[in-house]
Amino acid sequence: MEKLSIIKIGGNIIEDETSLNSFLKLFSKLEGKKILVHGGGKRATHISSKLGIESKLINGRRITDKETLEVITMVYGGLVNKNIVAKLQALQIDAIGLTGADINSIQSEKRPVKEIDFGFVGDVKKVASNSIDKLIKADFTPVFCAITHDGNGQLLNTNADTIASTIAVGMSKIYETSIYYCFELNGVLSDFNDKNSVIKQIDSETYQKLLKDNIITDGMIPKIDNCFDALNNGVSKVHIGNTAMLTKENENFTTITL
Repeated sequence: MEKLSIIKIGGNIIEDETSLNSFLKLFSKLEGKKILVHGGGKRATHISSKLGIESKLINGRRITDKETLEVITMVYGGLVNKNIVAKLQALQIDAIGLTGADINSIQSEKRPVKEIDFGFVGDVKKVASNSIDKLIKADFTPVFCAITHDGNGQLLNTNADTIASTIAVGMSKIYETSIYYCFELNGVLSDFNDKNSVIKQIDSETYQKLLKDNIITDGMIPKIDNCFDALNNGVSKVHIGNTAMLTKENENFTTITL
């Protein structure tokens, strides 16, 4: 099977022009087939504030009312996505910017209301692997923002980490897929106060021990659980670290396997 890399970047990289340019250079040099997935929450919060729209977050998750959805669509699907695509074209990468509505690539359903009404937030149900593969086989590099749709004309705000993992799972029927979650730390740390204490390999057995010893806690638990979920559904490897993990020289990041 041919290899396919799915790389996800978040707000800290997107917000800083130097970091973004540096990442995109690394991304452009990454060999083989690849897909980029990006968020943009910090930029959306900043622009909402300028427009006098209050951003509502509960436990770090955005409540997406009608006004917020309009801002997110403009920011994620427009400003951030097209800025990235233009920068990639300058690096000779023939990129194509997409939401999940484009070519019906990612369908979601509106999250049911339980204790909290998250509004227009989507949980992914279906990835159109063959449609996405047509773009890849035509030598385009898909760049997905964190917006999907419900198949009935409604756009939905969707977690970018989830989009990256569900695309990787969907594409694993066609390719040997790996996910790279890029964030500000070097990887999963054994000591949060020591930024170089990277745990380089985590498998299911190691993970249980790290949980028992309270080394992996809080927000990192759902992240790693998502990683194992992807691995159990066909993804080959998941990597977590800063953008330097895309270079051959750097080995100081975390790789998660079964």
